[in-house]
Amino acid sequence: MLRLNELKLPLNHTEPELTEAILARLDIAPDMLRGFTVHKRSYDARKKTNIILIYSLDVETTDDAGILQRRKHDVHLMPSPDMEYKFVAHGVNLDGSQPRPVVIGMGPCGLFAALILAQMGLKPIVLERGKTVRERTKDTFGFWRKRVLNPESNVQFGEGGAGTFSDGKLYSQIKDPKYLGRKVLTEFVKAGAPEEILYVSKPHIGTFRLVKMVEAMREEIVALGGEIRFEQRVTDFEIEEKDGVRQLRGLLLASGERIVTDHVVLAIGHSSRDTFEILYERGVYIEAKPFSIGFRVEHPQSLIDTCRFGPNAGHPILGAADYKLVHHAKNGRAVYSFCMCPGGTVVAAASEPGRVVTNGMSQYSRAERNANSAIVVSISPEDYPGHPLAGIEFQRRLEEKAFELGGGNYSAPGQLMGDFVAGKPSTEFGAVIPSYKPAVHLTDLATILPDYAVEALREAFPAFDKQVRGYFKHDAVLTGLETRTSSPIRIKRRDDDLQSLNTRGLFPAGEGAGYAGGILSAGVDGIKVAEAVALSMAAKK
Repeated sequence: MLRLNELKLPLNHTEPELTEAILARLDIAPDMLRGFTVHKRSYDARKKTNIILIYSLDVETTDDAGILQRRKHDVHLMPSPDMEYKFVAHGVNLDGSQPRPVVIGMGPCGLFAALILAQMGLKPIVLERGKTVRERTKDTFGFWRKRVLNPESNVQFGEGGAGTFSDGKLYSQIKDPKYLGRKVLTEFVKAGAPEEILYVSKPHIGTFRLVKMVEAMREEIVALGGEIRFEQRVTDFEIEEKDGVRQLRGLLLASGERIVTDHVVLAIGHSSRDTFEILYERGVYIEAKPFSIGFRVEHPQSLIDTCRFGPNAGHPILGAADYKLVHHAKNGRAVYSFCMCPGGTVVAAASEPGRVVTNGMSQYSRAERNANSAIVVSISPEDYPGHPLAGIEFQRRLEEKAFELGGGNYSAPGQLMGDFVAGKPSTEFGAVIPSYKPAVHLTDLATILPDYAVEALREAFPAFDKQVRGYFKHDAVLTGLETRTSSPIRIKRRDDDLQSLNTRGLFPAGEGAGYAGGILSAGVDGIKVAEAVALSMAAKK
C-alpha cells in the first residue's frame, strides 16, 4: 500500500474526480489502481469562496514498488505505515502468582487502561467512585433541572468521566509515533462510533453516542475477565517503605474493604481533589502546574458558520463551524479558546456543594442554536504560591465566588460581552439566549476573576474580532466560571517505566496526573500506562 498525502480537490468534487486525481498524481493507467481508502480528510477554509478538501489516502496498485521508485522525489508519497496495534505482553498473571492490577477511575484514560489490560489477559479490577454512565446521566440531568447536586455522580464523576458530557472531540496534537491514537479510534468504532472518526480531521462523537460506547467497552472488559466496581471510592493508599524504596501494597475503600495490589493505574481525572489530598499526605510526589481560568462564551452558531465558511456555510461536509483563537495580552497573559463546542450547550459541571463550574457539551449533530467555547487566561503556580495543592484552593475560591454571584442556588453568573469589556453590569439579555441550566443570573463577572485576568480578557475579546469577523458581539453571553481546563497538579512519573517518581507500583495517568488533555490524549495515555503495568508484571513473573 502507498500513503499519498496532500491531494487537494474542490469542496464539491465527485467520487470519480477523486479517482482521477489519484491516477494523475501517480501517473498511472486506470487498470493499475486496485483500490484506495481515505486515511484523513481535512479542509482549507482560508478562502471562503473556494474551500479546498485535503486528502491523505492509502492506495493499492499493481506496482507499488515501481511507483515509489519512479516518484521517489515526491515528498508526499511513501509506503503506508503499519498502524496495527501490537500488545507488549499477554497473560502474565493468569496463574494467580501476582495480585491483579487495579485501575482507579473510569474516564477515557482509565477505560482504555482497563481495556488494554483486559485484552492482554491481566483481568484488572476497576474502581469508579461514581455510578454507571446511565445512572450518572440521570443524576446530572437532575442537577441541571432541580439544582440538587450529587457530589459522587455528576459531570466530573462516574463511568465515562468528564469527557462523556462534552463535544466528544477526538483530536489531539500529541506526538504519537506508535499510532496509539489509531487504537483508541478503532476501539471506539468497534463500540459503536461512526466510522468517519477514523478519517475526518476533527472527529467528534457527542454525548448520547458516548453513553452507548462506554457501555459496550465496559462489557468487553468484563467479558475478558475484568471486574468493574461502581460507587467505590478509594480512601487510602498503603505504602511500604524499605531501604529508602517506597512500594505501594494496597488500597483502602470507603466501604472498609482492603484490596491487595502492587500495580495501580491512577486515572482519577482533574477533579478528584480529595484523592489528591490523600496522595499528598502519603508523601507521593506532587507538584503544582499551570492551568487556565475564564468564561464560557456563546454566539449564534449561524454567525460562526458564516464567519468561517462564507457562502459555503451549512455544507454537509463542513458541518457546524468551530474556531481556535489566541491573543497575547499586553500584561503578558495568553488568552485562548478551549474546548470549543459548535452547536452545543453550556453545562453545569460542579462536583462540590456551594460552587459553580461550567463546561461545554454538544451532541453528534451539533444542531443547537449557539456555539460555545471557553475563553480562558493562562495562570501559573506563581499566581497561587504555597504548597503543591494551592491551585486547588485557588480554584475553589473562584468557584465559591461564582456560586454566590449567581444567587447561591447553582445558577451561573453571566454578562454580555460588550458590557464586560465596557466595565458595567448587564441587566438584560439581547438576541443570544444562554443555554446553561438551571439558569444564568446577569451581573458583573469582573468581580470574580483576578484583575490580571479581567484586563487580559477585556483586551482579547475585541482583538478576536480580527480573527473571526463578528466575534466581538455586544450581546454574546459570557457565563462563569470555567476553572477545570486541566489539572492544577502533576503527579510526576519516571520516563522509563511511568511509575510515580517516588512510589513504586503507582502509575499516574491521564488528565488528573497532568499527562493528558482531552479524550484522545487521555485514551492514549491510558494505553501507555497499561503497557507499562504489563511490562512491570512480566518482569516480576
